[in-house]
Amino acid sequence: MKNIILFCGTLIFLNACNNNKKDFDASGSFEADEVIVSAQQSGQILSLNIHEGDKLSANEEIGKIDVTNLQLQREQTEAKINALQEKLNTSVPQTELVEKQIGVQQSQLDYLLHEQQRMQNLVNAQAATQKQLDDINVKVDEAQKQLAVLQQQIALNKSNVNTQNKTVLSEKEPLQKSVAQIQDEINKGTIINPVKGTVLTQYAYAGEMTTTGKSLYKIANIDTITLRAYITGAQLPTIKPGQKVQVRTDDGKGNFKNYNGIIYWISDKAEFTPKTIQTKDERQDLVYAIKISVVNDGYLKIGMYGEVIFTPNP
Repeated sequence: MKNIILFCGTLIFLNACNNNKKDFDASGSFEADEVIVSAQQSGQILSLNIHEGDKLSANEEIGKIDVTNLQLQREQTEAKINALQEKLNTSVPQTELVEKQIGVQQSQLDYLLHEQQRMQNLVNAQAATQKQLDDINVKVDEAQKQLAVLQQQIALNKSNVNTQNKTVLSEKEPLQKSVAQIQDEINKGTIINPVKGTVLTQYAYAGEMTTTGKSLYKIANIDTITLRAYITGAQLPTIKPGQKVQVRTDDGKGNFKNYNGIIYWISDKAEFTPKTIQTKDERQDLVYAIKISVVNDGYLKIGMYGEVIFTPNP
């Protein structure tokens, strides 16, 4: 009878040992890079065309925030720029008037030059006096000076107009920059989804008021999901980035669902074993985190438990 009891105790002990023996190398939970998309502008949400579970593309327009006040500010600034154009002066009318005066003066000078040459010929022939020639010379000199004054007046008019216009146009560039800044704020009223992924949580809805920085929704790309698992220091030399592994999850029917995974990150620092994580040797207090990329067939969820097998069991 004593031998029977001892034999039964041995069976129970062996069975317990077998049950405690793990047939996987590491375990962890699935996670994804989650992005919380926030409002970039304040105002009423006119539209937000998303629902939890929707798959969105990167740079997809999904909503609008009311920016009517900013649009009015832009129009007001643009009106100021247009008003500056009306303040610009032109030298054309004054130039045309002076050019006509120059034409008349040039004709008079040409006549005087002709008379000067004629009088010089008469003086040379002793048919006219030197005083008559001197009088013509004075008139020629005066006409030439008047012509030079008129030509300088054209240049001065153009210079004055250019100076006045530069003063007016100096106000234009700051206004144009203001328009660009306001337009940038208006553009932020369009809600653009930044990354490809699935909407996990929606925080805001059309009709609500929002402010800059307020969360609108959370999104993550779960087409390829990450299993964050933990290994012991003894396992560390046996793995490397790029290594293929087998990942499995409970299918809910007492069996496992298997996936192919690739190790793409190994922590360079040890940490204490999380309470929810099992390692191949539970006596290990310090473990290293690893990340394994797994293509999601739709059944893998964030937070789900998963196990890793580095080498197939015999």
